[in-house]
Amino acid sequence: MRTHTNGQLRISDINKEVVLCGWVAKSRNLGSLIFVDLRDRYGITQIAAKAGSAAYDTLATVGNEYVLKVKGKVIERESKNPNLPTGDIEVEASFVEILSKAMQPPMIVADKTDALEDFRMKYRYLDLRRPCMQSNLILRHNITKAARRYFDDLDFVDVETPAFGKSTPEGARDYLVPSRIHPGKFYALPQSPQLYKQLLMVAGMDRYYQIAKCFRDEDLRADRQMEFTQIDVEMSFIDEEDIYSLMEGMFKKIFKDVMNIDLVTPFRRIRFDDSMALYGNDKPDLRFGLELKDITGIAKEMNFVVFDNAINDGGIVKCVISPNASKYSRKDIDKLTEDIKKYKAKGLAWFKFDGQAVNGSIAKFITPEILAKFKELGLEKDNLVLIVADKKNVVNASLSYLRNFLGKDLGLIDENRYEFTWITDWPSFEWDEEENRYVAAHHPFTMPKDECVDKLLTKPEECYSKCYDIVLNGYELGSGSIRIHNQDVQETMFKAIGLTEEEIKVKFGFFVEGLKYGTPPHGGIAVGLDRLAMLLTHSSSLREVIAFPKSANAICPMSEAPSFVDERQLKELKIHFDK
Repeated sequence: MRTHTNGQLRISDINKEVVLCGWVAKSRNLGSLIFVDLRDRYGITQIAAKAGSAAYDTLATVGNEYVLKVKGKVIERESKNPNLPTGDIEVEASFVEILSKAMQPPMIVADKTDALEDFRMKYRYLDLRRPCMQSNLILRHNITKAARRYFDDLDFVDVETPAFGKSTPEGARDYLVPSRIHPGKFYALPQSPQLYKQLLMVAGMDRYYQIAKCFRDEDLRADRQMEFTQIDVEMSFIDEEDIYSLMEGMFKKIFKDVMNIDLVTPFRRIRFDDSMALYGNDKPDLRFGLELKDITGIAKEMNFVVFDNAINDGGIVKCVISPNASKYSRKDIDKLTEDIKKYKAKGLAWFKFDGQAVNGSIAKFITPEILAKFKELGLEKDNLVLIVADKKNVVNASLSYLRNFLGKDLGLIDENRYEFTWITDWPSFEWDEEENRYVAAHHPFTMPKDECVDKLLTKPEECYSKCYDIVLNGYELGSGSIRIHNQDVQETMFKAIGLTEEEIKVKFGFFVEGLKYGTPPHGGIAVGLDRLAMLLTHSSSLREVIAFPKSANAICPMSEAPSFVDERQLKELKIHFDK
């Protein structure tokens, strides 16, 4: 139907007879001439038609987003457009066919649009015509293409795992699917292919990968969707170093092929405890400094009752030292104080240093001796010190927020810089306040570090795992671990988290049975494809890199899913609702 795309023709194509197809992006009628910008996903070509021609008469009737077929000759443009790859030429139309008419679009179909996000999602098929959105999806495609080539070249096997499985505890709510054939029973959509990919290692597949669809019934946010895609990997006869090397190679391949960026490897590694101490979280943005400082020792000498009470209650005192103190007024700092209350902080202590004197909420407690100790921590002229005293988790969460706020607000972040890090040596357990017991920090099949195996039952709070996250620019991109292959260790892990034999059988029976038949040492990782695409396109939300996403309240504005179903369908499934 067409000889060229709308992004293809150049000055070297002058005098060629061509056929183009596409959508009308813009039309300009100058009386004796009509110009139409014809758009497809490859670009835009300007079409010209002179008054008196059949092509002119047809173009005079078209509106935006009409679909056209245009025949004509490539000529040199009198007024060139250096912003378009095709800007040196235009096509002088000899024939125009209207392939499809269009109503007036309810939104501007261009990179710069006035439509709000929910409206864009309602008319997603129009939103996806915008060049920037098509570019996002193409970049996402290129990521998966590079990943597939990488793993194929390393002899990995792409294996599909079931979408309908058993409901197993994996940290989030399952999406359940009722069975018509087995009334009262439910399938669960996979939160991840975790158990299946481990069983593939038991099966001797050795190297597995999959671009896997996953589902989790949890609250949505900018970097989380109810259905998402991950690059899923598992290998046999490996340790952590093999995973680090493999995945760093994958990212080098993706960044080179997709972004033409040469990543430097190996990536930095930070222990979980160190990440929490320095940055207050387990996904630090390393594009700027402002590391947190533990000043509990200094706080004990300040005779400030708020600090003393927090310390005596088992808490800590930490601060972040920010440049450009003069940028922040008392009103600004009061706003930050309110902001950190969502992390359960009771307040924010602060002071400014102008090079000579201090002022602020705790200025009277900053003696010359105390000031000298802050200078040893890096305090300089025109610095602002923000301090939180509370339980460790409250302090870290509050100061992590403040650190990230300051990094953005002060322009300390280079948006074109990519800083990867591995977060290693994760705790094996975390304390569940509701259940009043230790639970597995990840999943109960994560291998504890060798020196921690004997502590699983006696000192769980001191146990660490062969677990790792890959972090990029403050976002967790992927998580994985070396898995337990020793049956005795697995049994001890179950005991450590308080599972009974019956609970093990009900929740993991088929999986545990499989592990009894010769399990190789194995491990893996899953990387969020959507999140990686979001970061590489500099998008603010996953919704910008997913073709048909859900809104923040888990609705598809376009299809209006979820929706009610008719009574007949419910009867077939033996489901009824109490009114």
